[in-house]
Amino acid sequence: MSGAPSRVFVARLAGTAVFDPQGDQVGRVRDVVASVRPGRQPDRVIGLVVEVPGRRRVFVPMTRVTSIDAGQVITTGLVNMRRFEQRPTEILLIGELLDRTVTLLDGSGPATVEDLGIEPVRAREWRLTKVFVRRGQSHRGIGGRLRRRGETFVVDADAVSGMASPSADQGATNLLAAFEELKAADLADVIHELTAKRRNEVAAALDDERLADVLEELPEDDQVAILSHLEGDRAAHVLEAMQPDDAADLLSELPAEQAERLLALMEPDDADPVRRLLAYDERTAGGLMTTDPVLLGPEATIAEALAHLRRQELTPTLAAAVYVCRPPLETPTGRFLGMAHIQRLLREAPHIAVGQVIDKDIEPLGAEATLQQVTRHLATYNLVSAPVVDEGGHLLGAVTVDDVLDHLLPDDWRDEDEDEELLQERPPGRDGARVAPSPARGVVRSVRREVGRG
Repeated sequence: MSGAPSRVFVARLAGTAVFDPQGDQVGRVRDVVASVRPGRQPDRVIGLVVEVPGRRRVFVPMTRVTSIDAGQVITTGLVNMRRFEQRPTEILLIGELLDRTVTLLDGSGPATVEDLGIEPVRAREWRLTKVFVRRGQSHRGIGGRLRRRGETFVVDADAVSGMASPSADQGATNLLAAFEELKAADLADVIHELTAKRRNEVAAALDDERLADVLEELPEDDQVAILSHLEGDRAAHVLEAMQPDDAADLLSELPAEQAERLLALMEPDDADPVRRLLAYDERTAGGLMTTDPVLLGPEATIAEALAHLRRQELTPTLAAAVYVCRPPLETPTGRFLGMAHIQRLLREAPHIAVGQVIDKDIEPLGAEATLQQVTRHLATYNLVSAPVVDEGGHLLGAVTVDDVLDHLLPDDWRDEDEDEELLQERPPGRDGARVAPSPARGVVRSVRREVGRG
């Protein structure tokens, strides 16, 4: 194989850019697929799982991989755009084998898989040939740093057993290390594709803050399954780390008794806003809002306001405006005075009080405003967030456009293929050819160009 190294370790392939022969990026490697025959260890590497634009994962056969160099994979340029679906005779080397406990056949006992080496044996045919293992444990220390102890060494793939069947208790340290740089939404996609057992193992290995971020990006069924599998105290800590509106949405999917038990385990300061949100119908402004917008009194300066809006943990929608109220500055607040938009704040002198630059023309929403009314309000005033007040004019929270979209889209929008209708159903097989029906051929050419841009 032209440009192919003698051996590639799969954990280092995670996130590697995939290019077509013209140098246009097709996507990034998310996993490596090997075949498993009954009673045998996985050996033949049959393809790559590649994430293409639109966060879709597709299958690229190794027969279409022409080169694997440092930091890049080159393909023939033909990509089947159907979503990858794992078959019973296939195993994911990164998602399923990293961190697996195997037995060394020389009688020296168990070891943990840290990485796997694949090699080309002939033109465009790859085999799983080496296993990098560790005797001892890997764990996350203070600050989330990966700490490893024990002896490490490389053995032949046929010198270990236990890779064909899942271990009873498998960690996820090395899997998470392979995807450490992923954003929460992308890591959620990785987790969503795993088996239920593997999802729970990955969730157990994530710290509370990271798991909270990932849960907010997962479909509701996955959220419920993962949270229900956690110990009560751990589940409560994760809910505390979530945005109150997301925590309320998740708890509303649980049986009432289980939700109440978790609320009782949460810190009162975190549980109270969630309880308030649960009191509203989920398709009203009160059910959609977050109780944590940026709140300031009218005497605060623009410099102070911008410092608050620069906080890293704020979402872009919440960082678009400051909500100006009379004390107390916790929801429900004192009387709501108005919004100060970030564009206006950037145009004014830092010493000016925010009370002088608030937009008084935006009418706040009532907590019982319907989803349709909220949508029309945001569209009418070109807003990404809007205030929600009670009958006395006290600010209860802010409803943001991302939460509105989440409720307007179908429940399974994360799993839908936006251009599936453009692609012709291909017969079963890992041929990798991408075919489109003739009426949509011109549209698919546009899709190909977009895919090429990465």
